[in-house]
Parts: sequence; structure tokens; C-alpha cells
Amino acid sequence: MQATAFEYRFRFAIHAVIYVLGFTAPWLFLSSLAGVPGFTTSSTWLVLSSAISRQGWLAFDAATVVLLVIALILTALGAVLRVWGSAYVGSSIVKSPSMHGTVMLADGPYRRTRNPLYLGTLLHTIGVAILMPPSGAIFAVVFLWIFQVRLALAEEPFLVARFGQPYVDYKAAVPRFLPSPTPQIAAGGVRPHWLQSLLGEIYFPAVFLVLAIFGWSFNAQPLRQGLIISLGVWLVVRAFLPRAARDAHALA
Repeated sequence: MQATAFEYRFRFAIHAVIYVLGFTAPWLFLSSLAGVPGFTTSSTWLVLSSAISRQGWLAFDAATVVLLVIALILTALGAVLRVWGSAYVGSSIVKSPSMHGTVMLADGPYRRTRNPLYLGTLLHTIGVAILMPPSGAIFAVVFLWIFQVRLALAEEPFLVARFGQPYVDYKAAVPRFLPSPTPQIAAGGVRPHWLQSLLGEIYFPAVFLVLAIFGWSFNAQPLRQGLIISLGVWLVVRAFLPRAARDAHALA
């Protein structure tokens, strides 16, 4: 089932709500009041490390390192996909509340996957989910993935109506999410705008750097604060980006 026009318009706010619920997991408070066992406020990082250690697969310290490395890989891949995709589609279009279809984009990551931005967001979410309580992590990953799929399903009929058979052929050649190891179509010749993309997507690289620099303290709380600071930096940068940079090119 595709996302409604309301959901698409306010997709960033909905993403924010999913993240807030994932990190705060308000149902944990309600379950404690009701005396329901089985829930924990500890981070997924701690819970998984303890479970791996109890199973005898790795020592606890080694398990925490492995999980951090996995989180770093996922957030790095998410940042790369977000910056790479935004460089071609344009930051103004990425943040626009409405759909755009000036030119059919077939360059950069869009030659391998039709939705690199949504895929990047999902990988990022799985990476940072180690800082959420387990129930919040499951909630965030599942609901965000469902929402991403519904957004993609909403865009496809719009693009088919806008571009017709060329987009139908593009859909048949390029996977919706899971990237092809090789480009599936010829490049269209669109020039990427790396600086405006990096500034517009700065939150994702910033979160990776927070994990890479401060994750070795193995303390989830300051890392959560680092995520909030990264979000604040992104909002400030977006506010001061020149309009010319934000509207460098308008592509679907």
C-alpha cells in the first residue's frame, strides 16, 4: 500500500517521530507500570553483547567491538548512499514536500538502485539502532522500512505517468532497493553537485563520525547526545545554505 499525499508531504516529520519513539520507547514506562516483564531500557548494544557472550561465541568486550564495527559499516554505507544520491537528484528536491519529475534521472547510484536515498536511510537506522533499547530498535527498523517502501510505491505511479515507457523500462532494468553490483543502464550525463549534497546530507556523515570517534568509549548515552548534536548541525547548515545551492538542479 503506497503512502498518502499527506504522508509524503510530511515524510521527514514522520521519520523524526519514528526515531523519537525508537529511542524513547515510551511503552517501556507503561509496561513497568503494568508490571509486564521482559522489557529492558538497556541499549541494544549492551543486550546483544551480553547475549553473544552468554552463548560463548565471543567475549563480551570483543562482542561490543564487533557490533560497533557493524554499526560503523552500516552508517558509512548509509552516508555514502545519501550523499551520492543527493548529489545527482539535488538537495532541494530531496527536501521538497512534493514530487518532482523534470528529468528522468539515470545517473550515479540510480543506475544500480531506484531508491538509494531510502536504502541509505534504512542502513543508517539499522546502524544507530544499537543505541536504542531493543524494543525501540525493532520498532524503528520495522516501521521505517515499511514507510520507505510505501513512499517508493507512491512515487512510482507518478513517475510512470510523467515519463511513460522510458520509466517502465527503467523499472524493469534497475532493482527497487537492493543494489545491482554493476550499472544496469547507460549514464544520462547529469553532473553531480557534491558540495551542496554534502552540506544538505551532513547529518549522515556526522553520525558516522560520532560513532567512529566516540564509540570506542562503549557508552551509549554520549553517543545519543552526539546524534542530537548532529541533527542540530544539519538543521543549522540547511538554514544557512544559499538558495542557489539548494536549487542547483531539479530532477526526479
